Amino acid sequence: MERRAFIMALGAAAAAWPLASRAQQALKIPRIGIVDDAPMWQAFRQAMRELGYVEGQTVNYEYRYSAGEPDQMATVIGELIRRPVDLIATYGTLSTQKARAATTTVPIVMVGVGDPVRAGLVESLARPGGNLTGNTVLSPDLAAKRLQLLREAIPSVARVAYLVNPNNVGTLDVLAELKLAAAAAGMEVIGVEFGSVSDLDAALAVMRRERSQALLVSNETFHQLHIARIIDLLAKNRIVGMFQSKENVAAGGLMAYGASVPDLFRRAAAYVHRILHGTNPADLPVELPTKFDLAINLNTARALGLDLSPHLIARADEVIE
Repeated sequence: MERRAFIMALGAAAAAWPLASRAQQALKIPRIGIVDDAPMWQAFRQAMRELGYVEGQTVNYEYRYSAGEPDQMATVIGELIRRPVDLIATYGTLSTQKARAATTTVPIVMVGVGDPVRAGLVESLARPGGNLTGNTVLSPDLAAKRLQLLREAIPSVARVAYLVNPNNVGTLDVLAELKLAAAAAGMEVIGVEFGSVSDLDAALAVMRRERSQALLVSNETFHQLHIARIIDLLAKNRIVGMFQSKENVAAGGLMAYGASVPDLFRRAAAYVHRILHGTNPADLPVELPTKFDLAINLNTARALGLDLSPHLIARADEVIE
């Protein structure tokens, strides 16, 4: 009887093992990799909380930092893959390209990239294919709109510089679009390189040589990591700055117009949620921006000696005085 009881107990334990294994898998906390965490990621984490993901309880975030340097970015993404993580969330074209080159199996959710098709990230917006999806800042007529707003602020503007990161193909794509829009508006856009910390003084020299009346700045990751230096350089040299993010205006830039960055991060959380619940990234179309912000800093306008029209100010979503 003792032998029979032992065999029955052993059989019961064996039958229970798959159930226990499944329970452990069900309780597994997903691990999400984030490269170059910054304040703008707060909107993503807040949206994740609203979807029921509590950090340390129902989700874990793995943070790695690259300072926007391409080689270091590839290294830290490799670390995340080996960790391993269940998903990688990226911001901007460069980090998304590095993640895409590093893995074809770990799902990737991209936030605020330029043109993902031209960058070779997806097959199409409607059917991205592969292991990657997310959203883009791509929007029809965005370049033309930014130049139009700049002309409203400075009616005489004719020559504009655009800050380019030569390591990031996304900024080169935007430069091409700006040049076309500028030609149609009777303006000229000059690309000015800032791809390493030692380039900023050289960029200023180029702007002076080209007689640029304003500088357009994107949300490119490396540039945003050094945004305080860029804004300080513009202020000291009394150069008008047009940005894409209202956060840059709050930090002292003159004006900004572009897709709402917090909204893009919030919407990315919905992608993560669906993928963690089994949806294939290839089946989730890439989203275009739906919310845009116009922000103006009147203190900076006064420091630059600009008298902005009441009509322009009234259209702003946020005015800093």
